[in-house]
Amino acid sequence: MRHSLSVASLISLAFSGVALADAAADAGPDADIGELDRIVVTSTRTEQPLSRVGDSITVLDQEEVRASQKTVVSDLLALTPGVSFSRNGGLGSTTGVRIRGAEADQTVVLIDGVKLNDPSSPGGGYNFANLVTDDITRIEVLRGPQSTLWGSQAIGGVVNIVTSEPTGPLSAVLNVEDGARDTHSVRARVQSGDEDFAWRLGGSYLTTDGISSFDERLGGVEEDGYRNAAFNGRAIYKFSETVSADVRGYWSKSRNDFDGFPPPFFSLGDTNEYGDNEEWVAYAGLNVDLLDGRFHNRVAFAYTDTARQNIDPDSVVPLTFDATSSNARWEYQGTFDIATGYQAVFGLESEKSEMTSVSPSEFDPAPTPLDRDVTINSAYAQIQASPIESLTLTAGVRRDDHDEFGGQTNGRAAVAWSVLPTTLLRASYGEGFKAPTLYQLYSEYGNLALAPEEATGWDVGVEQHLSAGRIVLSATYFERDTDNMIDFVSCPGGGSGCATRPMGYYENIQKTRTDGVELAASFRFIDALLIETNYTRTDARNDVVGSANFDHHLPRRPMDQLNGVVSYEWPHGFTTAAEVQYVGHSFDLISNSSISRLGAYTLAELRLNVAVSETLEVFGRIENLFDEKYQTTRRYGSVGRGAFVGVHKSF
Repeated sequence: MRHSLSVASLISLAFSGVALADAAADAGPDADIGELDRIVVTSTRTEQPLSRVGDSITVLDQEEVRASQKTVVSDLLALTPGVSFSRNGGLGSTTGVRIRGAEADQTVVLIDGVKLNDPSSPGGGYNFANLVTDDITRIEVLRGPQSTLWGSQAIGGVVNIVTSEPTGPLSAVLNVEDGARDTHSVRARVQSGDEDFAWRLGGSYLTTDGISSFDERLGGVEEDGYRNAAFNGRAIYKFSETVSADVRGYWSKSRNDFDGFPPPFFSLGDTNEYGDNEEWVAYAGLNVDLLDGRFHNRVAFAYTDTARQNIDPDSVVPLTFDATSSNARWEYQGTFDIATGYQAVFGLESEKSEMTSVSPSEFDPAPTPLDRDVTINSAYAQIQASPIESLTLTAGVRRDDHDEFGGQTNGRAAVAWSVLPTTLLRASYGEGFKAPTLYQLYSEYGNLALAPEEATGWDVGVEQHLSAGRIVLSATYFERDTDNMIDFVSCPGGGSGCATRPMGYYENIQKTRTDGVELAASFRFIDALLIETNYTRTDARNDVVGSANFDHHLPRRPMDQLNGVVSYEWPHGFTTAAEVQYVGHSFDLISNSSISRLGAYTLAELRLNVAVSETLEVFGRIENLFDEKYQTTRRYGSVGRGAFVGVHKSF
């Protein structure tokens, strides 16, 4: 009942903008509403202030990322509207992020514009397990179908992670942290730059004893540890005022212990299994400005490489999974300022995905590896127009050609209208698609007749700034329909493909519908006190009429999520914060059976930052303050209460 009252209060608050506007002093046209001036790039692939963006987007800057003290990006994303996640245990376990109830593999993830995914995984999605909050300048979370600019997989939305751009004289940063479960981490960065050349090198190491992946309440006792080492670098060279080159690289290697399905019952339990994961990300781009800077051109090559192995030392066949995959993308993007308030963005892309995968077992210790590749060639164009200062219209179209299923065309349109200097209306319509993965096409369960998954979605929202920007309220309603979703058909079961694939096969049999509302509010009544909160209601359901699971909730999509944080800046450099996260119940299975119900949970966290000097900061936090026991994936455990302390030093 307390939760229902809280949600009702927040809804009432978010929609009370008119009443508050009457009570507040007139902010006037010169009000400080800097949030609308924040620059984003993901929604249009060019730098734009939020006031000219019609899409629903959340921006987390460097200060917010640091203040959160989060170790992994997925934990930080879960505090933003419309985003949920599930994890198979503790830190380093398989982690899926879902935007507005879409599948975890229907989210595009970018680091500095490089698209991340794993072509060797069945769904081709990105595993957030190893993505730490290291050297991040900004995170942009773009919600809704976005395939017009970002291609395959952008059905739920896009997560764009931007690392720091090197600049200024030689400087360095060191971050050291220790805490519960014998957790230790070190992060370091050094950089330098002038008008012609700038460079940055960084690295991190994280290790923890972890928890039992198999829920301790069900008998899990063995600790499943995790360690991760990562390096990154970037260099920018300006040949002239109009020509520059940008080279970036990222490498990480990790090992995580996990629990599997031991015989004789093959039910989840404590095992000695572990996985090794190595990732490479590389980017090289050439930027050329023409026509006095009105015509910006970028030609780039982006490459990702992932190698994964799973080992079970207690098995007669220790290597149970071995896969390598890569994604090579050539791209050109042009940005042309047609006239004041009118801009065109257009581009060409060619992406080749490759994978090699094999899964030995006691029954088949030397199976034939799956070794395949596929290419998608794409072209896109977008026009952004501001016929009057307060109105921005955006429209675009994209064409993709796939080796197997042929062509796919998607479009989008958006409008941002500042009806008042302090009131912004947003609306957008977008289409998304997801190409069948290499595994879904060519594995022993593959189906070359698969069509791409397709989605259409729209949203409409309002953002209200009051009291010279000290109060910000927003509300967004969204809908999305997804057709031709690829699902696994088990055999025997009477499916049309069982005759040739008796173990099962992939088919376009799934259809879903999703709608919901996202509410957010922030208050800074005095300079030292900041209160932020958001609530998301997501209703994601199976829409296959006549199926046994029609109208059932989609797995691992909590319907209700409520986040809140209160921070206060005390004198003498002290900052304290209290954070609360409520996640409503969900189901682990599409059957929505009672045995698969994942209960609601509430997490609380306390944080402290002490600025000892301009170059030295001491920080600490207590996670899961009340030691809440919960599951985001059935039978897998979660991290309990833990205290952490650290030091941040700049040189």
